Amino acid sequence: MPDSRLPPCPAAARRAAVPSVVFEDAALLVLNKPSLVPGSAAETAEGLRHLLESVNKGAREAAAERLAAGGGGARDTRSLTVVHRPDPAASGLIVFAKTKHALDFLSGQFQSKSVEQLYHAVVVVRRAQSERSAARAGGGAGAGATSSRIEAAHWPRDPGGGVPAEFAIDWWIGREATDPERMRAFRRNGGQPALSEFRLLERFGRFAFLECRLRSNRRHQLRVHLAAAGLPILNDPVYGLPEEQLLLSDFKRDYKGGGRSGRDGQGKRGREPGERPMIEQVALHASSLTLRHPDTGEPLTLTAPLPKAFEIAQRNLRKFARSSRG
Repeated sequence: MPDSRLPPCPAAARRAAVPSVVFEDAALLVLNKPSLVPGSAAETAEGLRHLLESVNKGAREAAAERLAAGGGGARDTRSLTVVHRPDPAASGLIVFAKTKHALDFLSGQFQSKSVEQLYHAVVVVRRAQSERSAARAGGGAGAGATSSRIEAAHWPRDPGGGVPAEFAIDWWIGREATDPERMRAFRRNGGQPALSEFRLLERFGRFAFLECRLRSNRRHQLRVHLAAAGLPILNDPVYGLPEEQLLLSDFKRDYKGGGRSGRDGQGKRGREPGERPMIEQVALHASSLTLRHPDTGEPLTLTAPLPKAFEIAQRNLRKFARSSRG
């Protein structure tokens, strides 16, 4: 069920967001989809239709060639069924089944947690010490990351307060009592068991790039686990920190000749006039899936390259900011 809090994806954005085909055969269609943020069930259905229509439009020439050669025609989208329910806010891989056998076979793999699912995320690193001090002083919990009610003392941090090189989160996930469209994390029983594993790739001040592995398939699992751990995903409108933006002017000295020094991501300086964030989508990308093919039973690994904005941001940060592993 989609998020009522997520703003609808504008029609212009939907038209511009064209998916690409990662893999296709008689049983499967796998797309690399853009980050679409639907606001209603109708919007979700429209987004999926747009994905398929965009692919069909790009495939018409190839279909005509196949017809001329005596092969099949255009793809029949009516026979396609989404095998899993990837978070609509994430870009990356989405798998469709073309036959009932493929649907049953693949759905069983996702339900049995035998599919290897790899994501990449950019997160905002909240300071656990500051949150603990605010709590002792009676300060209200901030939006997003602390709304899951996991105390900062339980956030995954190394002895120096940094992000560990590797860590796992096994907090349970259930619906928020006051808002059933929103999920929350529980340290103990509540909702359903969930397990996510993470590896720190690079950190630049208050931002970090993570590799994420799903070991269960709960709704909004990575977004909820990371937010509850004080590591909300950048640009997440439901569980994140809307005031946080990844701005080049926060890192690059004398940005646009303004004569002001950057702070290497340790503090916010405010957006320069006309400046756009380096990453504007929800910074979560489904990068890789490994599953067994429904017809052959052989392992099949599917990959979707990172969005260009992720790569450009990482390149700029490596050039202008201090990189660390914690």
